[in-house]
Amino acid sequence: MQQLLALALMIMAWAPTATCTKPVRISSCLPKNVELAAIVQGEPVNDSAKAEPKPVTVEQRLNELKARCKNGKLFDRNGKEIYFVHLIGCWGNPPEDYQEQLDRQQQELRRLKEKYTVVEISCAQGDRKVIAD
Repeated sequence: MQQLLALALMIMAWAPTATCTKPVRISSCLPKNVELAAIVQGEPVNDSAKAEPKPVTVEQRLNELKARCKNGKLFDRNGKEIYFVHLIGCWGNPPEDYQEQLDRQQQELRRLKEKYTVVEISCAQGDRKVIAD
């Protein structure tokens, strides 16, 4: 009985530090230019094509990946390092070479995905609502 109690106490003492799902611990491993509240993607709320996308934050994505903090770096559930990329392309008036820039970004993403779990941070971080006339 004492051994069972000792085992239970060891598990309870170890469990809080076993994962990196706590925001404080996760944020200590984030690059300086990444915030937990940053939007990484939008998912439709329902099957309707006109549905408002549901924003997903860095914190939510890291929880989905079961991110762990080890030696100042983040790793997914499979031990693959997590890499953050700030996407480009939210131009009011795009530069002349915008298509080339987007193509280079896609090539770089493909290259990074071979080695890392890539979290793509949207360039559109503001309010997504459009003001109607």
